[in-house]
Amino acid sequence: MAAAPVLAKTAGGNSAFHNFNNDFAHIRDPNERRRLALAEIDKAPFGWYHIRACVVAGVGFFTDSYDIFAVSLLSTMVGIVYFNNKKGVTPPNSDTAIKVSTSAGTVIGQFGFGALADVVGRKRMYGLELIVIIVATLAQALVGVGPSTEIVGLLIFWRVIMGIGIGGDYPLSSIITSEFATTKWRGAMMGAVFAMQGFGQLTGALVALVTVVGFKGSLSQAKTIATCTGSCALAVDKSWRILIGFGAVPACIALYYRLTIPETPRYTFDVARDVEKAHDDVEAYMKGKSEGNPDEVARAQALQEADQLTVPKASFKDFIHHYGQWRNGKILLGTAGSWFLLDVAFYGLNLNTTTVLGAIGYGGGSSVYHILYNLAAGSCILVCAGAIPGYWCSVATVDTIGRKPVQMMGFIALTILFIVWGFDFNHLKPHGHLAIYVLVQFFFNFGPNSTTFIVPGECFPTRYRSTSHGFSAGMGKIGSIIGQAGIAKLRTKGATSKTSANPYQNHVMQIYSLFMFLGIFTTLCIPETKRKTLEELSGDEQYTSSNEHIAEVADNKSEEAPKERVVQESAAV
Repeated sequence: MAAAPVLAKTAGGNSAFHNFNNDFAHIRDPNERRRLALAEIDKAPFGWYHIRACVVAGVGFFTDSYDIFAVSLLSTMVGIVYFNNKKGVTPPNSDTAIKVSTSAGTVIGQFGFGALADVVGRKRMYGLELIVIIVATLAQALVGVGPSTEIVGLLIFWRVIMGIGIGGDYPLSSIITSEFATTKWRGAMMGAVFAMQGFGQLTGALVALVTVVGFKGSLSQAKTIATCTGSCALAVDKSWRILIGFGAVPACIALYYRLTIPETPRYTFDVARDVEKAHDDVEAYMKGKSEGNPDEVARAQALQEADQLTVPKASFKDFIHHYGQWRNGKILLGTAGSWFLLDVAFYGLNLNTTTVLGAIGYGGGSSVYHILYNLAAGSCILVCAGAIPGYWCSVATVDTIGRKPVQMMGFIALTILFIVWGFDFNHLKPHGHLAIYVLVQFFFNFGPNSTTFIVPGECFPTRYRSTSHGFSAGMGKIGSIIGQAGIAKLRTKGATSKTSANPYQNHVMQIYSLFMFLGIFTTLCIPETKRKTLEELSGDEQYTSSNEHIAEVADNKSEEAPKERVVQESAAV
């Protein structure tokens, strides 16, 4: 009788980086090999390889946030340089178009990259979106006007392209982190990746602050924005170009690590159905290598055996069947609806920080230098006071309190805060506006802004996880477009030379409170995902062995392997 072929083993493995491939090389049943390998990922103790994954994914979100939220200061500086013949302020329509353009591109990127990552794999798409961001960021910093071009039009074009790259980062970073994460700390890992947004916002304000201080001599010459000409205008023009261009630096640093990341084992198992490659990718990930290198003969046989896998194959028919069931469809409704409602207020408020700073008495000054200095310093204060603490409170509690309670609490708190802010807006003193703004930022991030990113990366099956996350994130950015172009713009309604610049701001806050209230109901549609495996959450628990069975097989594998080798050697003789 001919001997059954022995699956290839790989070299390496130590007390720090365990060799999962060799542990399960003797298991012939591909379903059993899949279950055991995924169990090892889920129960792995938190280690340096988890930190590496968070850093590589987090740098992308640092860059995304930097590029998105720097637009508030960018619009102010562009108005000073290119609209100086009027009041030195970017016209409302141009200001809105510059801010909305990034969100428009982001929607395309989230839908497109999300779907492609489920078709061609996470590895092939990860890093490509960062290249798009780098090119578009540098192009923005170098644009100039000409006889047939306008600065606003060029900025809009490149910010749309940049938005496509940013949009791709949302589903890819989320699902790659979740598919490599240990079950116990998956929420904290994904939250830490997303929390880098806070540091991105802070760095954008700090870079603006440094450039303003660097050009203090030129900027101090003009007492008002309308009189900023000559060397003052030149200094402002250099400042916004430095501010935007710096956003490419962290992206370049992270690019190598993203291009060399291994394919996630879950994708290799469940979508590519390449069992042998998945085992080697687990080992490569734990060692910080780009990918595994399995024996091609053993890999070919494993691919034939993969037909025995019971996990459903991805197809349009299966997609419709899966989400056609209410228990699955309502989850997609909950994740997409919550993100949509959140971003109406989140981006409508955060991309108009300079307006808020003016309302709280931190947007003026005795010269252009003091005006820009106050705007940059005020942005630093607001981010440090509200946003960053909120992000890291989510990281610290999301695996203990749970995703659903954090999101519910956030929406309830935001509803109350926006009601108070909106109906008492004209009677609040500057310190009152500041206090409410800080609390709003805190509960945005210790609440739905973090959980709407985490939950879609966990609760969908591997074969549709990226598509579903991209759809949910894309709906969020559609909400942000509505918030910026349709609602935030209303703040100037009824403005005259005798009234404030934003007489309708109180009603805008009231509208935001309605959206936060509706978010309470969409939250009811999402599941609680803490401390559950991805297979359990996605409804694939029938393809995963019980913990007792896994433990039994794992305990016996060291005894079974020698027996199998003896049988094979005897047969060969």
